[in-house]
Amino acid sequence: MTDLARLPPRDERGALRVVVESPRGASLKLKYDAELGVVTVSRPLPLGLAYPYDWGFIPGTRAPDGDPVDALVYWDAVSFPGVVVPCRAVGVVRLEQDSRSNGRVRNDRILAVPVKHPRGDDLRSPDDLPARVRDEIAQFFLSAIFFEPKNPALLGWGGPEEAERLVDGCTRALAAVIRRRS
Repeated sequence: MTDLARLPPRDERGALRVVVESPRGASLKLKYDAELGVVTVSRPLPLGLAYPYDWGFIPGTRAPDGDPVDALVYWDAVSFPGVVVPCRAVGVVRLEQDSRSNGRVRNDRILAVPVKHPRGDDLRSPDDLPARVRDEIAQFFLSAIFFEPKNPALLGWGGPEEAERLVDGCTRALAAVIRRRS
């Protein structure tokens, strides 16, 4: 079986790969376990919360929190855990939180749209979303970890260029870690 975490972050056309962990509507935070090669239960979301869109990660990356870069797939479909969705970056939600060992760390999340989603063709940046939708997405991220000892803080939104720089920087960060281990 393919280790989803080791897939390259981009496909042959340059689209970002997003590995879905928790599909739209899930009230559990699911997490891909690379050692086992399966999706496992991380924790339930707080009562009444569910993922508004497919949630997952960009493989082949390592964010400042030590995990792959997180991604929310903005579309009106529901997929399944383990599905790889080719996407383009629309923006980034900038977040900061406490870590177990490194003080405050960034835990930014990419907002992506599938490349094969014609209803999303006009979405180019977070500014193309209604302000209410942006606010609800940001509030979801804060509410989803309300009971975790992370003390999250919303730092704002960035556009698609910032999202691409984040992915590229986190791809280089993972490559550096792998080189040090070799």
